[in-house]
Formats: sequence, structure tokens, C-alpha cells
Amino acid sequence: MLKKITSSELQLGMYVERLGRSWFDTPFWRRSFLLDSPTDLVRIRTARLCEVWIDTARGLALAQPAPVCASSAAVAPPVADAAPTPAADADAPRSRDEELAHARRLIERSRQAVQTMFEEVRMGKALSAAQAYELVDDIAASVLRGGNVLLSLARLKTADNYTYMHSVAVCALMTALAKELGLAPEQVRSAGLAGLLHDIGKMAVPSSILNKPGSLSEAEFSSVRAHPAAGHRMLQEVDEIDPVALDVCLHHHEKLDGSGYPEGLCGEEISLFARMGAICDVYDAITSNRPYKQGWCPADSLRRMAAWRGAHLDAQLFAAFVKCLGIYPLGTLVRLQSERLAVVVGRAPGKPLTSPTLRVFFSIRAGTCIVPTVIDLAAPGCQERIVSTESAAQWRLQDIDRYWAGEPAVA
Repeated sequence: MLKKITSSELQLGMYVERLGRSWFDTPFWRRSFLLDSPTDLVRIRTARLCEVWIDTARGLALAQPAPVCASSAAVAPPVADAAPTPAADADAPRSRDEELAHARRLIERSRQAVQTMFEEVRMGKALSAAQAYELVDDIAASVLRGGNVLLSLARLKTADNYTYMHSVAVCALMTALAKELGLAPEQVRSAGLAGLLHDIGKMAVPSSILNKPGSLSEAEFSSVRAHPAAGHRMLQEVDEIDPVALDVCLHHHEKLDGSGYPEGLCGEEISLFARMGAICDVYDAITSNRPYKQGWCPADSLRRMAAWRGAHLDAQLFAAFVKCLGIYPLGTLVRLQSERLAVVVGRAPGKPLTSPTLRVFFSIRAGTCIVPTVIDLAAPGCQERIVSTESAAQWRLQDIDRYWAGEPAVA
């Protein structure tokens, strides 16, 4: 039986069913759990959670009668202080800096949540689809409101968090692509969940193999190739799991020409969502730094992927994917006709894909950094234009991501 109480009434041994706010606004990523840690009890009480729902059938009930109505009304939060729902959050306008700050926080919270979720699966615990959907809903809200901000920030990973961040990134990319394709809201949500869980089978692969800096042996490569089937088996144990998540988990490494794995499917044998998953998985993998290679530039990655259309990737879906990200995704280093270098920092909705907003920071003629300035190539009267994409390594530039993902740089 569900019962609403105040956080001050919580006791160890109670089963928390809901904390009254989104996981994003609490110290916990789970929606429901047995409260058996004194530390967690303190965290809830200090998180200003005015109401908590407990399940008395799965844990302790209140030892004392609940406070009278007058007392309860005194501690009830004003309506204006209630946490926004994902739908309302998705509609709330934010500046680019606000969206960046929110996306950074969301990515880190999501990374922590996915890491906990996956490690629990590694230890044999059952995954909760309802809790996974909470992550999906908040990631989707940021993607649908902030455009490419979260999509691009999720590309920035370290070797230690790659597997978990990759899952967050593919969730965001799947959500954006599903929205671009005009899929129904429930299908967008299914696509996001599939992206979040597509690589859960890697929990069956030893970390020493996943993070190995050199080439894999034949046996190690076979272990990695087994992760789609392993993940599929894990998800089959989940109550009420979305069939789309099962499909994408098993088939995101299939290729249109039949050369993929694990089943060697080809053409229309591969579902729409699995073909979407293949595109999103490949893009995030090749743009991310790994122990054995540096990630490719986003724009260069799209060009290389274009060559794989038809044989490996669905051409129509890839065209929609490019429209999501733009020809010059956030963080792309470009050379201008004025002999300056810049990074792409955004693109206004409805503006041409070839006319993003840039932060100019380097003079090629002078061979040095300059005071960063922002220019909008789509602005009326702007005479500047992009002549090519460039490699940061070629120009011996370090950490160019700070020019779009961090605070405005200074010379």
C-alpha cells in the first residue's frame, strides 16, 4: 500500500517508492529502493524533499499516526516550488549558457546513474525499466529543448567513463533522430530507452578487454562481439521491457549488406530502430577519444559515414541524422575565408545547415590565438564563410573544446 509521508517521518526499513521530484533533482537516481542506509536517510532529509511516498507492503509503515491535517498543511510545499515535469521542463526557454550548465549537470548525473545501473546488472541484480525511463525522459527533455548542446557535450568522454557516457550519448542521439523522423512520442521514448540500454551486454565483457589500449586478440574480439547477445539475454529478464530495446540491443551491429553481427541480417531484415541505433552508435564511437585512438572531428566523421551509406548504413536515416546535427556539428574546427580558425558553437533553428554560429579564436596569418569573437554566418550582411574543416592536431591546438563547451576563452 502506498502512503505519503514527510521526509522527517522516514525511518530505516521503509521502502521508498517515490521521492516527490525527478531523480535529477534528488541525491538518488533510483525512483524506488529499500531505505537501509543511515547515510541515505540523512541525504533525503537534507535534500528538502517535503513529501515521500512509501510502500508499506514492501517495508516498514509509520510507527505513529500521521500528523493531523493542519500540521501536514504547514509543511506542504507551495505549488510554485514543485519540481517541473519533463514536459514542462522541455518547454522552458533557456539561454545557451544556461542550457550548457544544465546539460553538463544532466550528463554527469546520467553517467552516474547508468554506471550504477550497469554495475548492478553485472552483479546479477534486475534492471528496472521504469527507473531507466526516468533517465530517458530527462535526457529527451534536454535534447528537445536545447538542440545539439547535450548531443555534443556527451561526446566528451574519458577512458574510465566511456561505456557509460556512450550509453547516455546514444540515448540522446536516438531521441533526436526519432524526433527528426517525426515518430510518435511513445516511439521517441522507446528509441531513447533502446539507446540507453543498447550496450548493456558489455557488462559481460571484462573491463581489461573493453579498456585495452592495443589491438585485441582473436579471443578478445570474440568476447566483445558477444555483447549484443549477452545484453539481449539480460534484458529478457526485465519485467515489461520494451521490445524496441530488445531489438536494438541485439541488432545495432548489423549492416545492410549482411556483413554485421550477430545474425548477419541484411536490408529490410533489420528494423527501423536497429538501423537508427547503428548510425547513432557508430557516430558516437568514432567521434569519441578511446584508449587506442583519438576521436575524429564531428564534421569529418559525418563525411566518412556518408561513404558507408547503402552498404552499412541506411541512406535516408543518415540524411535525417545529418539534419539533426548539422553539416558542421558543435565543436567542429573550421577555416574561414578571412584566414582565421573558429569552432562551431551553435545553429539557429530554421537557418541553413551551412551557416552556423562560430567562435573565432585563431589567426592563421599571425600564427597565434586572438581575442575570441562570435559571428553568426546566417546574419544578414555577413560576408564571412567556411572554406574547410580542419584538424586541431594539424595546427597543434590543445583543448579547443573549451571554446564551445566551456567558458569563453581569452587570448
